[in-house]
Amino acid sequence: MKRINVRLIFPAVLLILFAGACNTGTESDSTGKTKKIDSALVAKGEISFEKNCATCHGFRQDGIGPQLGGITGKVSASWLQTFIKDPAGVIASGDKYAVQLHQKYKAMMPPFIALGDEEIDAIIAFLDTKPAVAVSGNADTAAITNPYPDVIPSSEIAITLHPFIQIPASASTAPLARITKLTYQPGTNDLFVVDLRGKLYRIVKDKPEVYMDMEKLKPHFISKPGLASGFGSFAFHPEFMQNGLLYTTHTEAPGSGIADFKYHDSIKVTLQWVLTEWKVTDPKALVFSGTGREMLRVNMVKDIHGVQEILFNPLAKPADKDYGILYIGVGDGGSVENGFPMLPHNTKNIWGTVIRIDPRGNNSRNKQYGIPEDNPFVQAADTALLKEIYCYGFRNPHRITWTKDGKMLVFNIGQHDIESIYSVKPGGDYGWPLREGDFSINPYGDINKVYALPPDDSIYHITYPVAAYDHDEGKAISGGFEYTGSISSLNGKIIFGDIPTGRIFYIENKEIQKGKLAPIKALQIMIDGDSTTLAKACGNERVEVRLGEDAKGVLYVLTKADGKIYKLTNAEANVKKR
Repeated sequence: MKRINVRLIFPAVLLILFAGACNTGTESDSTGKTKKIDSALVAKGEISFEKNCATCHGFRQDGIGPQLGGITGKVSASWLQTFIKDPAGVIASGDKYAVQLHQKYKAMMPPFIALGDEEIDAIIAFLDTKPAVAVSGNADTAAITNPYPDVIPSSEIAITLHPFIQIPASASTAPLARITKLTYQPGTNDLFVVDLRGKLYRIVKDKPEVYMDMEKLKPHFISKPGLASGFGSFAFHPEFMQNGLLYTTHTEAPGSGIADFKYHDSIKVTLQWVLTEWKVTDPKALVFSGTGREMLRVNMVKDIHGVQEILFNPLAKPADKDYGILYIGVGDGGSVENGFPMLPHNTKNIWGTVIRIDPRGNNSRNKQYGIPEDNPFVQAADTALLKEIYCYGFRNPHRITWTKDGKMLVFNIGQHDIESIYSVKPGGDYGWPLREGDFSINPYGDINKVYALPPDDSIYHITYPVAAYDHDEGKAISGGFEYTGSISSLNGKIIFGDIPTGRIFYIENKEIQKGKLAPIKALQIMIDGDSTTLAKACGNERVEVRLGEDAKGVLYVLTKADGKIYKLTNAEANVKKR
């Protein structure tokens, strides 16, 4: 059904036909009845929806939450008002529809207590203009409803997490501090952790001290809308103590600068991701001072699946070709679920890729960075190919790591069914949006359904994950690391988590094989001597967990909901499964 852009159409029509009259009109609602609309209220609601709701909800496909086309024909405005303010309370009351949604999406929507009744009414008015998605009356019997029927077993290993530090709250409600990455500075081995809302902290004597404030450095910086918008990532050059080079990514409003990577102007730009090189005045200083230069800028269709990972290969030595080469994970920007599947899975485009660049070079199209001569598409005859690309076919290459034996792993957040870990090679194709994990999807149909691989699958030359789990077990994979610390029972294990649920898993590095899924096990968690879960520990069903690592291989667990960081201090083997 054609959608009406009331914000643009109705004011113009009314101005022409009813100059000086009240700014209202009529249209058919989801039941077919004619109703009056207030286009100014709808326009206000659209702005608020984009700011507060669009990360999880759309009108074409289900995402983190359900698509909302036709929602006002299913539930009342008062129900929506109550649910938006207190979803947990509505679910706890036993409301049938709320419980059904919670069971299906396995995630708790945060309460929007800061929204007043008038703003919620405006959002509902906007929702009321969105018709229900047409559903075929024929059952899709080929779709697979439970991709991995087996349950992930609990390991006999219980890890002990010791409370390490509390990051200052950057909001009054959860998530209190949007902490997403912890790593160390080469040379000093000092720990740094970033809050998406704009601050990079240095950990000094087990206390967080602000090192860099992106909001002050970049006037167009924004940290919303979006679950991952803001100060996305950071990486110190391996010779930081000598050259003072620090790299960051952050988001800005659309049109803040000229994008190096863009698409047709008929497609909306929700925000831009920017990669910056900073020249630090004094690498030993406790607070940042220096100058920055923009290296690249990418337009994004939506505020999801952005540029959330940049890093250098920690195994590379000065004589290696990979030394000082920057890897950058670029998501699909929500292009597929918003109707533009032609943007990713295209070696002429940046979306859905891991790119590999030389920050000190200048042979890129914009002359702001270099393209290494050993990148896989450098020698391609087609000059339109994006020679920055190292590998492609990802929805959201959220985190990257290297194992001790040199395998490069990409942790890819899936759509509706599969969370995956890939062992990647130069030029490799990892399938999205033709595949989700090791299943087929229809990028031009309902991408929330997965199917068996086609009989001619081999002609596509797609590489499948080395580990994966479905949404019975979690919702969105976080990054992880092969454990290299002093706890012998964890040696050889690649430890990672699930972002919303806070579950911690592992696979054995030795069990990674091409064409076979490595078994996943869930680690038990001990905090303050008690067996618990991170959801219980932070008092929030949506934990938003990330993992970090220091120079000695010690792992850290970050919980965005409460802004806490834990240190993994022990692992007790042969514990009775709880």
